[in-house]
Amino acid sequence: MDLFARIQNDAGPFGKYAGTDKEGYFLAPKLEGPIANRMMFQGKEVVCWSVNNYLGLANLPEIRKADTDATADWGLAYPMGSRLMTGNTSQHEQLETELASFVNKESAVLVNFGYQGILSAIDCLVTRRDVIVYDAESHACIVDGVRLHMGKRFAFEHNDIESLEKALIRAEKLVEGTEGGILVISEGVFGMRGDQGKLREIVALKEKYNFRLMVDDAHGFGVLGATGAGACEEQGIMDGIDVYFATFAKSMASIGAFFAGDLALTQYLRYNMRSQIFAKSLPMPFVVSARKRLAMIRESTTQKDKLWTIVNALQSGLKERGFDIGYTNSCVTPVYMKGSVEEALALVHDMRENHSVFCSIVVYPVIPKGMILLRLIPTASHTLEDVQITLEAFSAVAVRLKAGDYKVEAANF
Repeated sequence: MDLFARIQNDAGPFGKYAGTDKEGYFLAPKLEGPIANRMMFQGKEVVCWSVNNYLGLANLPEIRKADTDATADWGLAYPMGSRLMTGNTSQHEQLETELASFVNKESAVLVNFGYQGILSAIDCLVTRRDVIVYDAESHACIVDGVRLHMGKRFAFEHNDIESLEKALIRAEKLVEGTEGGILVISEGVFGMRGDQGKLREIVALKEKYNFRLMVDDAHGFGVLGATGAGACEEQGIMDGIDVYFATFAKSMASIGAFFAGDLALTQYLRYNMRSQIFAKSLPMPFVVSARKRLAMIRESTTQKDKLWTIVNALQSGLKERGFDIGYTNSCVTPVYMKGSVEEALALVHDMRENHSVFCSIVVYPVIPKGMILLRLIPTASHTLEDVQITLEAFSAVAVRLKAGDYKVEAANF
């Protein structure tokens, strides 16, 4: 059989829409203009709830100036080579020092991308003798990292501590009498549901079981905790986290990521992560501008306070109108409805075209059949007027969904 026969016959759940009128509208839509609360979509201004610019830093004048100045000073090429060879600079090292201090860890190590970084770190930290135990709803980057593991791995039911304990008991039996260890992986905030990982409960299990804990805090860093140091600070258990990870792609509105922990850990990652020792160093403009972003987060809670004003108004408004937003206790705001994929497409089309509200849609196979998930990402750049417009839009489409209007329109989708 020809290797590419499968590609011709099965394009996948999303690829099947390539080349259709859904591409560019529902799939790979193009949001244009400055990153803000309102952007342009197909020539029309919409209230945008689909950009992970939590703190609204992307287009703040002082951030744009820092980005522009850093690019003018250094260009995009410097430094050339990997950190291990010719790509290290004092700016990279200083950023690592500042990040470690901010999250109250001994040391930190930069990586170029979040997805690539955590995948590579998992591969780096475990051998075939080790066992990985991870939350079943972990992000794809974690799942892909686990798939690289040549040893045993167990998924525990989402945020279910009893299920985790059962997995740990199985894991301990497997490593007993061997040189193997156990790595548990969870998230600070689960990006689809918006609920925080039960990190306090997981850390407490260290009194009964011997394991190390890795936490992906991509959606918590910068927005949770008294200082913005993330979900681990929010839950008061940073000391119990062995491998802390966060990305710059959310609250920092940039590119890059980092791991933090004991010096021995970060040094091991620095000199053993294949995605870093064989890849070009993070370009200087991203490093310099990341320091500026971190300084703003560290020195003032103004943007975080603005963000939470919007989060609280949006989430309380949705609940008051009878919408199901699940168990979110973060900025991520999911809205759950019932309907087919086709009804979901008709609903989103109505929301964008007639109410000028743009939010991400999630349907089967990401969530069960018969369910619709609309995910909203509040930011500090949103206004209370944006919230009110959005609440009214949700009320309007919910009436039409219940009345069956979208079943009729679904024929066009």
